[in-house]
Amino acid sequence: MRSSYHQAMDTLTATLDGHRARGAHVLRVEMQAPWSVAVQDEAMVGVIVMVRGEAWLERDDHEPVVLHPGDVVITTAGLAYTFADSPGVPPTIVIAPGEVSRDLVGNDLCVELSHGVRRWGNAPGGEDAFVVGTYELASQVSGRLLDAVPGLVVVRGGDWDGGLVGLLVGELGRQLPGQDVVIDRLVDLVLVTALRRWFAEAPERAPRWWTAQSDPVVGPVLTAMLADPAAPWTLTTLAREAAVSRATLARRFTDVVGESPMAYLARWRMDVAAELLRDTDATVEQVSGRVGYASPFAFTAAFKRAHGIPPRTFRRVAG
Repeated sequence: MRSSYHQAMDTLTATLDGHRARGAHVLRVEMQAPWSVAVQDEAMVGVIVMVRGEAWLERDDHEPVVLHPGDVVITTAGLAYTFADSPGVPPTIVIAPGEVSRDLVGNDLCVELSHGVRRWGNAPGGEDAFVVGTYELASQVSGRLLDAVPGLVVVRGGDWDGGLVGLLVGELGRQLPGQDVVIDRLVDLVLVTALRRWFAEAPERAPRWWTAQSDPVVGPVLTAMLADPAAPWTLTTLAREAAVSRATLARRFTDVVGESPMAYLARWRMDVAAELLRDTDATVEQVSGRVGYASPFAFTAAFKRAHGIPPRTFRRVAG
């Protein structure tokens, strides 16, 4: 009998479970018009939560987007954009990689615009306020999630749990033990909740793995392999999870997901292995067992095929 965790695991849960903010750069920003910021930080993931007032996001070849309190913006893959009190306002501040702020001639503004821990802007108490969080590195598992969304996602305040905004803002105003961890988790929650809502409101733009979880044949198989990648899965044992023949599973899984069950499983195992190598002290031998490989030599060969470098090299580089 499978555990309750296995029974409850779904595709989105498994994919998002790999996403953790690790030392995310999170600030409450307060601005007084006129203001305009050119964001060129190359962050893998950015989250903006509008708290007060109004702001406009502009990027090349795209209509300006206006944001109101409760609205959330998610950017991916280092998207560059301008954030301002009104459309067309020329930037006077540039956010460069490493969360360095400077003016247009290169003068550092980090100290000048800082107003205490996690507070930044040209006017404390200004009419426009928002929270911004950036992640420098996307996890291996969440990379699959980020591949499924465009460079810019906007979720309106009325479409998701806006109560999280108040929690996040409140925590940013405190200085207590463990505060960084609490803030990281809240940023995670905002990101996960907003993306879940964004997928749900337009199923046609959802990735295949999202829609596959509701398929009567593919869904149970995804649940099984994602919850227990270490199990000695074969096409036969996976077919039993869906109570269909091997041929039926192979055909249906490929049609719905876009690749065979065993290819999907192999890729998932390598994603999980990369997470374990980067975020735990487990040895290569232990990681290989946790993703279904009896031999660390076979695991090393498979990992190198998937990621281009051996596990130990990956750990050294990713760490």
